[in-house]
Amino acid sequence: MKEHEDSMEMNEMDKARVLIEALPYIQKFNRKIIVVKYGGSAMVDEQLKRQVIQDVVLLKLVGFKPIIVHGGGKEISRWVNKVGMEPHFVNGLRVTDGETMEIAEMVLNKVNKSLVQLANELGIKAVGISGKDGMMLKCEKKLSGGQDIGFVGNVTEVDPKVIYDLLEKDFLPVICPIGFDSHFQSYNINADDAACAIARAVKAEKLAFLTDVEGVYRNFEDKSSLISEMTVDDARAFVSGGGLGGGMLPKLQNCVDAIENGVSRVHILDGRMPHCLLLEIFTNRGIGTVMFANGAERYHHEEA
Repeated sequence: MKEHEDSMEMNEMDKARVLIEALPYIQKFNRKIIVVKYGGSAMVDEQLKRQVIQDVVLLKLVGFKPIIVHGGGKEISRWVNKVGMEPHFVNGLRVTDGETMEIAEMVLNKVNKSLVQLANELGIKAVGISGKDGMMLKCEKKLSGGQDIGFVGNVTEVDPKVIYDLLEKDFLPVICPIGFDSHFQSYNINADDAACAIARAVKAEKLAFLTDVEGVYRNFEDKSSLISEMTVDDARAFVSGGGLGGGMLPKLQNCVDAIENGVSRVHILDGRMPHCLLLEIFTNRGIGTVMFANGAERYHHEEA
């Protein structure tokens, strides 16, 4: 009986230590904006999806101002296949003709409302919007290696007014990456690009990318080479070094761009890990890779 009581006491003490460890982060980032780019495998697994939204709900309830920007590429491909079409990609970007654009917009709005519903179920009020709402994401045609790939947009201008209005009224904005051009034609925007542009526009304290990798590695084949912290100069060296895999290269470029345009910190996290957002933001050691400006305060607290 005494061993059982001792075990229960240890569990309670562990919980208390976790809360105390989180306290300085809660104090530091209270009322600060954090943009979460949500995509990859974490969107396909229903349990992971719920855990991601739980993390965002907790961030909101302890005083953060979270914004979700989500993708939906795997779901779009599923629906493209469903109607008898074949998905095509050029340099990782979806070739988007008129019919594919129609499917993409339909699917992304469907995904958007499912995330809104889940956030509402977990006790906070969420509002789902696209980049067309409030004329938020204006874009131009994005070429891939000089090739026209259809209605794929490059963000040229962000009007964050509708985002600020939602945050001020205590709503969680959930944004899908559909924008418009000067002729009000709809465009599909890469979700990483949209999240980066939005984070810059609102001067977010943090931008977190949920990915299908653990973070940035010095050598991807060596899993012990995960980099927990890197400066903008470190990231530039990686980009110019030519050793990065295809998916990580544009992500790091987006990270550098965000930091150079006012975002304080950018996190690259493994969205397949349960509660990765909480582990990265509220613990001393974190779990992914964090990037910050040269000379900025180091990310982790010194442990006593």
